[in-house]
Amino acid sequence: MLDQIQLADGVSRVEIAQHTGLTPQTVSGIVRRLIDEGIVHEDGARTSNGGKPRTVLRINADAGRAVGLHFDPVELAAVVVDLLGRPLVTARRPTPRPGDPATVTAAMAELVDEVLREAGVQRDRVLGLGLAAPGPIDQHVGMVISPPQLADWSRVPIKEMLATATGLEVTLDNDATAAAVGERWAGAGRGVANFAYFHLGTGVGGGLVLGHQVHRGGSMNAAEFGHTSVAADGPDCYCGNRGCLESLVNPPAIVAAAHHLLATAAAAPAAAAPALVRSAAAKAALAGVDPAASSLAALYRTDPAAVDHPAICLAAAAGDPLATAVIDAAAEHLAIVAVNVVNIVDVDLVILGGHGIRHVEGRFRQAVVRALATRPLARHIRVVDVAVSPLGVDSAVIGGAALVLHATYSPQVSSLLSA
Repeated sequence: MLDQIQLADGVSRVEIAQHTGLTPQTVSGIVRRLIDEGIVHEDGARTSNGGKPRTVLRINADAGRAVGLHFDPVELAAVVVDLLGRPLVTARRPTPRPGDPATVTAAMAELVDEVLREAGVQRDRVLGLGLAAPGPIDQHVGMVISPPQLADWSRVPIKEMLATATGLEVTLDNDATAAAVGERWAGAGRGVANFAYFHLGTGVGGGLVLGHQVHRGGSMNAAEFGHTSVAADGPDCYCGNRGCLESLVNPPAIVAAAHHLLATAAAAPAAAAPALVRSAAAKAALAGVDPAASSLAALYRTDPAAVDHPAICLAAAAGDPLATAVIDAAAEHLAIVAVNVVNIVDVDLVILGGHGIRHVEGRFRQAVVRALATRPLARHIRVVDVAVSPLGVDSAVIGGAALVLHATYSPQVSSLLSA
């Protein structure tokens, strides 16, 4: 019931009974308890089809708070949200070096203290702390299991360590799955029964919501979209696969492609062409592009390191031909995987988010829109929608907080079946 109230923009007791199949008496009893606990409040009345006015129920956003943490190998982020998932205070800091578990956990605890202090929230009002962390994750024991970009993190009991350091109950999940939960609670996936979320950040992750339930799979690590092969002759991936999406579209791959093209224009020694440049999508996008005419060419000659991922994305957003060609080639690879996901799980919506597509969200969306309009088998029945996350670069950290709200208030089918 609380899930129904949260998802709706105002709902009556009668509508809850219709949606859930519960009797009006049962609904009234549960609503009375939720109102008494301060979680739900009555917010006026409305008339439907000329009938009797019905009292509207809404979540009391101020009834509690949740804290979210996003642990990225490059950056830590923390947020305090209300019961609707709306951020009150957000803070960021670089992930400490060395990035050993004890040092990182201490930095996380300090960041939690900072956002709670700035938000003026006492710990007894905090429902819990949700940590969005790099996978793989063993949910049963609360461990991060050897993330590829974290050399010192082999079977680290981060859930227990963070709970001890903060004094808060911790919910742990893969960062991309957490971001998908955030989309369901407060983003583009709100009220959508079936959607796939692509998280493009330091790497590429994913999340699936099927039948309004978060799909985690047998090992609780489902939707690793970044480790889908898109190029048979692509580079070996740390996962053991070859030609993975992540190895072609992550920030280092985009930078390597741009540098290769700019080195050629500057008559500088260039390494072998990276996989993204060799791809058919890149060749098509680069046809007729003169690297020497790029706005990045002069910057590259002066300081190649300055032509980093943000610089390339900003240049693409400004219409630079070389930068847009590289970004469009990456987006075409993402579109391949989006089509595969739609064909396999038949979702209603694809959501794109994460800091890896900042400033070029529209170009990635256009590529996926074109692909989903022309290539899925069921496209003549309905064309899948594509949305850019309204949560932007905060999707994973808000997702961390949403893990707490989701665990507290959303019904889990597995729990209901085992009850």
